[in-house]
Amino acid sequence: MCAKPPDDGCAVRERYGWRVFGIVRPCRHGLCAGLFKDWLAHLCGLCLALRDEHGHAARLVTSYDGLLVSVLTEAQRPATAPRRQAGPCALRGFKRADVVEAEGVRLAAAVSLILAAGKVKDHVEDGDGVYARRLVAAGATRLAVRWSAAGGETATGIGFDPAPLAAAVEEQARLERRSGLGVLELTAPTESAVAAAFGHTAVLADRPHNRVTLEEAGRYFGRLAHLLDAVEDLAADRARGAYNPLVASGTSLAEARRLCDDAVAGLRVAVADLDLERRGLVTALLVKETDRAVTRTFADASETEEERKVEQDPGGLLSLVCGALACCTCGLYRPPWDEDRHKSCTDRCDTGCCDGCSNCGDCGSCCDCCSCDDGCCCDCSCDC
Repeated sequence: MCAKPPDDGCAVRERYGWRVFGIVRPCRHGLCAGLFKDWLAHLCGLCLALRDEHGHAARLVTSYDGLLVSVLTEAQRPATAPRRQAGPCALRGFKRADVVEAEGVRLAAAVSLILAAGKVKDHVEDGDGVYARRLVAAGATRLAVRWSAAGGETATGIGFDPAPLAAAVEEQARLERRSGLGVLELTAPTESAVAAAFGHTAVLADRPHNRVTLEEAGRYFGRLAHLLDAVEDLAADRARGAYNPLVASGTSLAEARRLCDDAVAGLRVAVADLDLERRGLVTALLVKETDRAVTRTFADASETEEERKVEQDPGGLLSLVCGALACCTCGLYRPPWDEDRHKSCTDRCDTGCCDGCSNCGDCGSCCDCCSCDDGCCCDCSCDC
């Protein structure tokens, strides 16, 4: 079991040194070497597609979540998407890499540009942070217009109607100006946008019978992404009095967690119903990693709430007790994100990811590789 949070020291940015956004942040200790390589091929393919078609600035919209449509497109096709060798890149430690070059990547680029443009416009309208400055707001608005047009052009080139995405962005802004709405009413535009993008992968892969199920999966993923983003931003939004869908709808963290768990369960069912040629990476990202994202995000949110309580403790008694308990565990204390924190002291006393395996080879994930198509993909001696 990985002894680090999936997005801290295990994700690809630890290896290559760049910050990418999204809720699906695979840990290289939780993916087989082959799946991790495939995932990286889609990620780098998206980044380079944005650069080649829309310039270096467009690479700013590269996200972990955006590349899911590329992964879904390839997973439905009999043959893997064509690869090309990319030259050395500073973000890959000046190493070459095989990257995906296909329609799925172009769809991912189009979706990323249009949704990022909407996000920038939203920040400008709300006057968030630096966007409150007139010059910054003017430059950001021009950039958003350019990204929106570029995304629409790319989408049209692969037969995808960008209107649902643009409409979702406008509808989201309209709903946020209203009061008295439930949280699922606020997440509906995001759900519709992601559903449209996921559904079009069936068209690109010539699997029309998958479209309805993919749209369902997209709605669940859109809901999950919107809610987790709200949970991550909750403390900061409260501190500066900014809009947050959980606060606006009066939704508690417990209720948000229930909705996220339901979305993950829905994703699991939808993915199982899909007709896929290669299921491994899709299952790893849309089922396994989304579940981890929920656990990680709410653990962080709970930790933040506990910190607020400690700060409000007038005598500092709670801080003293917590410190004493942490000290008495003699190094066995596990932070909220650790998956082993509820185990016995004996089970929590491990020294690394691959304890118990005598022959992990190049797997890099010990026994945690059950997302592969044919079960365990490494030659661990233990029972996977």
